[in-house]
Amino acid sequence: MSIWKTLTSKVVFETPWIKVRHDEVLSPKGSPAQYGVVEFKNRAVGVVPVLDDGRIVMVRQTRYAIGNLSSLEIPEGGAPEGEDWLQTAARELQEETGYTSDDIQPLLTNFYLSNSVTNECGALFIARNLKAGQQELEDTEDIQVELHTFDDLLAMINQGVISDNLTIMALLFIAANRNQYGL
Repeated sequence: MSIWKTLTSKVVFETPWIKVRHDEVLSPKGSPAQYGVVEFKNRAVGVVPVLDDGRIVMVRQTRYAIGNLSSLEIPEGGAPEGEDWLQTAARELQEETGYTSDDIQPLLTNFYLSNSVTNECGALFIARNLKAGQQELEDTEDIQVELHTFDDLLAMINQGVISDNLTIMALLFIAANRNQYGL
């Protein structure tokens, strides 16, 4: 299989979280092309919190990047370099929902979120044995906690109500392996 060849690469924008590159490349067939690549400095982590009665703890927040639309999601956030994905899942669960868990298990790890334009990789977890507590939201977060049945969440995916890809990926993975997760 042929590979892409980078001719030039220039950083055109950088923040503490991302770096945007403009690359001049040759395609595997030798055609010249341009690529804009977003390099993430954090890794994306999401966690599906399951209460003892089977309901799922979800968070609702407005998202600036999608035009301040309200988004229903699993708790998720960025794992800084050096932080273990499991630590990030536990931290985001507590910060965004107030719940803690001593039973967080991996669903999927080390996948790419949009590998045509970014190197962002992620991991998904499921958390059980939840204990209620207090949210510790960041200054940029305005999050409401909601409880939903698993079947209602699957219906919301089918209706287009849930549009966050980490959330969809996690819930559909659980649905495909429903017997294993008891939902």
